[in-house]
Amino acid sequence: MTESDFTKFFLLETSLENIEPHINEPKPAVEKQPAADAKIIPLPEPGLLPDVPVNFLELAELRASVRQYNEASISLQQLSFLLWCTQGIKMVLPEGITIRNVPSAGASHAFETYLLIQRVDGLEPGLYRFLAVDHALEAIKLGNNIIDEVYPFFTSKKMVQTSAVTFLWAADYKRMAYKYSMRAMRYLYLDAGHVCQNLYLASYVQKLGACAIGSFYDDALNSYLGFDGENDFVVYGASVGKA
Repeated sequence: MTESDFTKFFLLETSLENIEPHINEPKPAVEKQPAADAKIIPLPEPGLLPDVPVNFLELAELRASVRQYNEASISLQQLSFLLWCTQGIKMVLPEGITIRNVPSAGASHAFETYLLIQRVDGLEPGLYRFLAVDHALEAIKLGNNIIDEVYPFFTSKKMVQTSAVTFLWAADYKRMAYKYSMRAMRYLYLDAGHVCQNLYLASYVQKLGACAIGSFYDDALNSYLGFDGENDFVVYGASVGKA
């Protein structure tokens, strides 16, 4: 199949005419439940951070990708703020729909945020997942060697190796497909852009640097995280640190 053929196939398969909502199936949960024996770490309220007055024009003009980081740690409150700005829940509607700080097709919010943490005050290095409903972290795998296990899966290895934290946004495909069936594939990648842009802006106002990561070995990274690559898979990522 040529690139042109693939483009036509993708656009046809994900066209509006082919949407078949899965309304007769149980609606997916707004987030995956943590393991029964998981260590849960509550996050501080993002509003506890001191106000940082920023002119919006300045914010728009100075937003940039920052790829080099020093060895300084970021605070737990800063991490809390970044998570709130990218996936924080402002409201839960009676029908179980979440209203968050980023737009999402049909308010589906089909991402789980995973964190490769190296230098966050008060947290052990390791792999974590953000629990948006409770504004907390689930510790999945702890240890100083986590980053050594994971960085080979990225082409921008140094960014991941030197970051204070690397964000990974993993799609829960069924959560988006429940309403949009095959067209979900379009919306997942659009939504990822909204989330990452908020991370850039939130990082800037906290005097942190961020850089998007879209180049990684899908099968290896998905396998490491325990994803099947079909219903759950990494879509996008970003490294964050002090520059």
